[in-house]
Amino acid sequence: MKQKKANAMTTNTSSSAKTIVTSICPACGCSLVRLGIGADRWAKSNYEGKEYFFCCQGCTDLFNQDPPKYLQETKDLVVCPTCLAEKPVQWTVRMEISGWEVFFCRCPYCPDVFRKDPDHYVKRLQGEIPYKGVFGEAGCCPTEI
Repeated sequence: MKQKKANAMTTNTSSSAKTIVTSICPACGCSLVRLGIGADRWAKSNYEGKEYFFCCQGCTDLFNQDPPKYLQETKDLVVCPTCLAEKPVQWTVRMEISGWEVFFCRCPYCPDVFRKDPDHYVKRLQGEIPYKGVFGEAGCCPTEI
């Protein structure tokens, strides 16, 4: 899911900033990166010709019961690249740093940390570098109960 920019507080805006693309589970609204779920472990489902990625099969099943409801609920979510908090875009601070359009949680510390190594945080948010997530190797959702 692309990071969105409507309604966000802005600073230093230009149209040449690159967009960070990250996956958010459309059923529960969690960042798949924050959960440590890489592309090799995504649950997937198609709706109206588009493929969606989920943290677990349970969220896929929930989504498939009422896709429009869940897409509406999660459509404006973005992920802070530093702390990986999921927020509605209107609760974020939009900045352009090192050529990237970035949406931060409101913590003033997160942009400062990002500026120290933007390449690392962009790659992590896009799932291009390994990240175990908040639950470690097991991930968030058990495959067996």
